[in-house]
Amino acid sequence: MKDRHFDALATRFAEKIYGGAKGAIRLAVLQADLAETLPERPLRVLDIGAGLGHMALWLAERGHQVTLAEPAAPMLEGARARFAEAGQQATFIQAPWQELLGQLTEPYDLVLCHAVLEWLAEPETILPVLHQLTRRDGLLSLAFYNRDALVYRNLLKGHFRKLRRDDMAGEKQSLTPQKPLDPRTLRVQLEDLWQVETESGVRVFHDYMPSEFQARAELPDLLEMELAHRRHPAFAGLGRYLHWLCRPR
Repeated sequence: MKDRHFDALATRFAEKIYGGAKGAIRLAVLQADLAETLPERPLRVLDIGAGLGHMALWLAERGHQVTLAEPAAPMLEGARARFAEAGQQATFIQAPWQELLGQLTEPYDLVLCHAVLEWLAEPETILPVLHQLTRRDGLLSLAFYNRDALVYRNLLKGHFRKLRRDDMAGEKQSLTPQKPLDPRTLRVQLEDLWQVETESGVRVFHDYMPSEFQARAELPDLLEMELAHRRHPAFAGLGRYLHWLCRPR
């Protein structure tokens, strides 16, 4: 298995992920968590696997100095266009995460690594690199595809044969991540390098709603309820993604 990039799927990615409620909920939860935590001063921010730059642009518009690192050229060009349209400046680097330590000389106040780990052949290998790229008093914003949510979704659908095979990977050309992460395993892998300070679920109920209810629900109501329940002790762990804010040890 190799790391997966999105050269051929950039347009489909944009339309499917950020063209509807799923993307809006994801951005709302990530932004709410960061807004609660970030200090009131300009920060140096590195967005690894920045995609089309949605989160990076939100941070740039709040006065932060942003660097976007993205291996897929179409995605990075989409991010450039988004920043240009918004009249915002940023540094753009086309590179996979393995090359960043050779190109970046100073650690950052805030490092974003959103929806990256689940596309890597060996997700745990990026964790020491993230640590080196984050200041000792900095913050890591880590969002990842939650294996528990995928198991629960398959249980609800009655896909028992698939579960018995432990077949959690998406199809080769699908946008279902190839390697969903077990949060307990990831927590063990993080513990020597990071202290997890806050945890939120992203889409803790939306993806489980019957389709007819999804179609009827208004986006403002979905956002309000997802934000209100993102840290609920019974529901947070069911988020399709999990968002952890981590401090270096």
